[in-house]
Amino acid sequence: MQRVSELSEYDYDLPKDLIAQVPLRQRADARLMLVDRHRQEIEHRHVRDLPEILRAGDCLVVNNTKVVPARLLGHRSETSGRWEGLFLEADQRGNWRLLCKTRGKLGPGEAITLDERDGNATLELRLVMKEPGGVWVARPQSDESTWTLLDRFGHVPLPCYIRRGASNPADCQRYQTVYAQVPGSAAAPTAGLHFTPELLERLEHEGVTRANVTLHVGLDTFRPIAVESLAEHEMHSEFGTIDEATVAQLATCRAAGHRIVAVGTTSVRVLETAAAEGALTAWSGHTRLFIRPPYEFRGVDALLTNFHLPRSTLLVLVRTFGGDALIRRAYDEAIEQQYRFYSYGDAMLII
Repeated sequence: MQRVSELSEYDYDLPKDLIAQVPLRQRADARLMLVDRHRQEIEHRHVRDLPEILRAGDCLVVNNTKVVPARLLGHRSETSGRWEGLFLEADQRGNWRLLCKTRGKLGPGEAITLDERDGNATLELRLVMKEPGGVWVARPQSDESTWTLLDRFGHVPLPCYIRRGASNPADCQRYQTVYAQVPGSAAAPTAGLHFTPELLERLEHEGVTRANVTLHVGLDTFRPIAVESLAEHEMHSEFGTIDEATVAQLATCRAAGHRIVAVGTTSVRVLETAAAEGALTAWSGHTRLFIRPPYEFRGVDALLTNFHLPRSTLLVLVRTFGGDALIRRAYDEAIEQQYRFYSYGDAMLII
């Protein structure tokens, strides 16, 4: 019997050249591994084939969060030493919570100077205090809104496994879904990166509907699990929401015998959090839901997702949904068939 409660069971070896470093020229040209849980079969298709694969009446549940340019580059004003930060969130008083990286110790009251991404202006951040866990609170010396300042001074926070230095202008568009609306994520809901307006239009023409949820993705989504027993893992918190209209739309879909197709693990976390008591209900708040075996899914019938890092909560979720043995086989086949992995990589549809 597989020890699916142990982290070591979620490890695998991936050739580094299969980690996608850049997106494909056309989003929907990504390969799509179709995994059928009922027939225990695997097919090799492309994302552009989704209108032929999904059925009229199915509902795609997409995460409409928007990636903010949260990576900050600058220098310490007094010493000119290099400084790098990651914007986490802003509080109601306009203070920023940041992760900081630099040589030497930082102190309250110290000033950081940021350079404008596409101009010559600068922005001063004044460090206020350090919180437990290493997070700094800083005050931007500007009356402009947080989102305006990030758009001017921030960079796209690409995952650490994309090893090509700073982001380039193309990432501002390509590391964002075409339906992104609500700013708040430090990482993209990557399954959604494959969709184009044209593909969404074709799906709609075939009778596939679409519903929006929101989950703001934090960088902890990439963090490996640090304990061997999954039961001991402390799941990170992310803010999400699903409204009454979406709940009603999904209830109508289910009542008519159609499928709820979650686009990405982030959509799964929203749906399953909202269905924690059994029936899907409107919900807004922070979730720490860690989906691991054994688990009974209540709000999801099919899942579109990318190929995930070993020893990650995302891989645990996918194996829990798709079945341990079948998803192991799917990953082995993906490596053998030279699929592209991770954020800019190919996709898998589990039905």
